[in-house]
Amino acid sequence: MTPSITVVGAGVIGLSSALVAAEAGLSVRVISERLPADSTSAVAAAIWYPYLASPPQRMLGWARRSLDVFRQLAQVPESGVHFREVYEYFDHSVSDPWWWEAAPRYRRLGPDQLRPGYRDGWAIEVPVVEMGTYLAYLVARLASIGVGIEVGKVSSLEGLGPRVLNCSGIGARELADDPEVFPIRGQVVRVQNPGITRGEMDEEGPLGLTYVIPRSKDVVLGGTAQINDWRTEVDAADTEAILARAAHLVPELRQARVESVGVGLRPGRSTVRLEIEIRGGVTIVHNYGHGGAGVTLSWGCAEEAVGLIHPNWSQNLQ
Repeated sequence: MTPSITVVGAGVIGLSSALVAAEAGLSVRVISERLPADSTSAVAAAIWYPYLASPPQRMLGWARRSLDVFRQLAQVPESGVHFREVYEYFDHSVSDPWWWEAAPRYRRLGPDQLRPGYRDGWAIEVPVVEMGTYLAYLVARLASIGVGIEVGKVSSLEGLGPRVLNCSGIGARELADDPEVFPIRGQVVRVQNPGITRGEMDEEGPLGLTYVIPRSKDVVLGGTAQINDWRTEVDAADTEAILARAAHLVPELRQARVESVGVGLRPGRSTVRLEIEIRGGVTIVHNYGHGGAGVTLSWGCAEEAVGLIHPNWSQNLQ
């Protein structure tokens, strides 16, 4: 008899986990309060970058595995995955980041490669994942093997079957009764691309969090990382500040036309929760709390989660 798994959540973590499980031969049901296009994942600028998540020692393995999968997906045009060079700048001297050995084509920037006012920086060549296209691609892959997305409110993880993969993101605060989960509000602005091909970032400078991520037809500008802020509506002051910071960092953006503004609540937690819990006879594997690194950790965490929930199938995930 084919083992069955219910996946709760249809953001990037839930869809990746469902796909790994289904392609390993398991019978998969996906249920989510919102469709993927309406999830926090859909708002993300979505580059490979270990951000606002922990613990580092486990993140490296998850991030490396995800990077391997994204390299494969970059060869599939309909996936929406592209590799781009991204520069990160600092107004002071810095050491190599803890994750540098996992980063593709990591290198330090020379003085002639820095924007004015910066003293140090590095470059990486990473996947930029166009989330609207990418989420639709994952949904289509699931549909091709008979797995659809069921929209509905989940009030309890029990009663969903003998095995549950809990990928509910910020919803895990209530669904898993986990007070460690907290929102990290992110707001981004999407503008017309004036011809920019390289990403640029200033994560900790005096201007505040700033990133410019070019995609095939637009540029995602960010951002905010507002801890314990549950607002999901657009804040006009944040929009104005994001546009100003981005144009200061990349002057070519000063006349770029705004296409849209989005808000999402990243699921923050002291550490990613990826572990088994037995509750009322139900085997639950929790896979949430990825902060700002959901895309970065998605495939590595998905494979580990499916291996935990049904170890006999883990050999299919190598």
